[in-house]
Amino acid sequence: MTSRSRMRWAAAAGFSAAVCMALALGGPVPAAAAGKAAQVGQAAGKARTVPVRLIAVNDFHGNLEPPTGSGGRIVNEAGQTVDAGGAAYLATHIKALADRNSTVVAAGDLIGATPLISAAYHDEPTVELLGKLGLSVSSVGNHEFDEGYRELLRISHGGCHPTDGCSPAGKWRGARYDYLGANVRLKKAPALPALAPFSIRKINGVKVGFIGLVTKTTPSIVTAEGIKDLTFADEVESANRTSRALRLLGVRAQVVLVHEGDQVTPNQSPDACPVIVGAGSRIASGVSAEVDMVVMGHSHQAYVCKTKDPAGADRYVSQGSSFGRVLTTLDFKVDTRTKDVVRSTVAVDNHVVTRDVPADPEIERFVRTWKERVSEVANRRVGTITADLTRTPGPSGESPLGDLIADAQLAATKPGGNAEIALMNPGGIRADLTHAPDGVVTYGEVFTVQPFNNLMQVVTLTGARLDALLEQQYQVNRVLQPSASLTYTVSASAPVGSKVSGIKVNGTPVTETQQIRVAANNFLVGGGDGFSVFTEGTDVWSGPLDIDALVSHFTANSPVSPPATDRITVVP
Repeated sequence: MTSRSRMRWAAAAGFSAAVCMALALGGPVPAAAAGKAAQVGQAAGKARTVPVRLIAVNDFHGNLEPPTGSGGRIVNEAGQTVDAGGAAYLATHIKALADRNSTVVAAGDLIGATPLISAAYHDEPTVELLGKLGLSVSSVGNHEFDEGYRELLRISHGGCHPTDGCSPAGKWRGARYDYLGANVRLKKAPALPALAPFSIRKINGVKVGFIGLVTKTTPSIVTAEGIKDLTFADEVESANRTSRALRLLGVRAQVVLVHEGDQVTPNQSPDACPVIVGAGSRIASGVSAEVDMVVMGHSHQAYVCKTKDPAGADRYVSQGSSFGRVLTTLDFKVDTRTKDVVRSTVAVDNHVVTRDVPADPEIERFVRTWKERVSEVANRRVGTITADLTRTPGPSGESPLGDLIADAQLAATKPGGNAEIALMNPGGIRADLTHAPDGVVTYGEVFTVQPFNNLMQVVTLTGARLDALLEQQYQVNRVLQPSASLTYTVSASAPVGSKVSGIKVNGTPVTETQQIRVAANNFLVGGGDGFSVFTEGTDVWSGPLDIDALVSHFTANSPVSPPATDRITVVP
């Protein structure tokens, strides 16, 4: 879309010419307009406030069914670990929290890296569900781009999938909520956003402006092909530009929905603070003082904090965990004279989505319908196994399932990418494969193991950089699962940075200058899990999805037995 057509889009949305110019150029609010905005309602006499409630969710990742394992538990306000999440319970909690003064908002990653019940139909079930739950507006997250920009537009606006056609529900009608991305720009027209930068909602008679942002690191953690026409600008600069446009429209109550966040101390209350300062804190403290609160996502943490805005005033910043386990309420009052939030009235609380409440019957039926629809795909046989394949690590850090996945990834990337070794991140292995009486492995079981739909990639590293990458495992405390073609020794007593020796590829010692083709998923290649050495790789090649690589391995090699976890030798 050209700059001119973007200007027409902005104008069609009801933006004035001055607002279009502010969006395009990032210029200041004209003095006359600012003065007028400040004077609105001043003649109305004594100040009057009205209450507003926002109910926020983030990083839902299509968890229509109650998530299992650690992903389905969370520490509550009393310090107890409880089961949480599931769409039918989420609906019940939202209904209990909502009233006529409220609206539901989100901070991205609602879709992408989803269970099969949603992923099999390109996440249309999740987007439909969120519409049923009353979601009004959300920032995009990086996972909204997993299938590319064009697919995000289809999900937003409707139409059947260009390859797979319509789902069993019929022609897709599009999302009932707005996706926002103020810092997502078209490469051909970088001055204007590729997605709507903001949305204005009238809640309890007052206007609230929502600014959507996604982490600027998105290009390093999604498939490059899908976002080749986009750039991702700095979050703070984009928020401030959009805030000025909102003020020009007379919207003084402003909320940032940003898909970026910080880490917290594990197992703390969902309302606890402080956070471990990171990218989220940079954004929370940097965006314009016009912004009254910041709702976050991305880091899958739960926290409620205060920070100082650039004018020195207190401002709340919050995040609500992931997978629908927490809902955040943001209560505040808006002065009908100034049209601004009265900061002293803001109260933020994280509510655990417990399963000790009745499941919403309508949503329960909805989930059951999609579970039945996906059963044919989920139950498809892909191969057999002779024993349990577990992700439980041994003394070396290897697991049978992890090593098997690495072998599958190497086989899938050899033909086109000339891969010589493969490495798999253990955090991407989400479940064990349990041996059934008949030994059959289904597609649904394999998808549960690897639900992220990561793209397989191959990069070239020198022998010296491969050594640095393997050393990095003991800095980030995550042992990458190696393919059988890679062996090395680790000294348990050696200091971090000098633990790895004897690296061999296919039995041959590696030299420092040797060029080695290394396969991994796009999450790792982008530096995920702290493996920054991967980003130094050259000659990137992209291949199949990781789930397809694993399915192909089972199809070609069944019955599959657990491999020996002897690729990493540990010495004192």
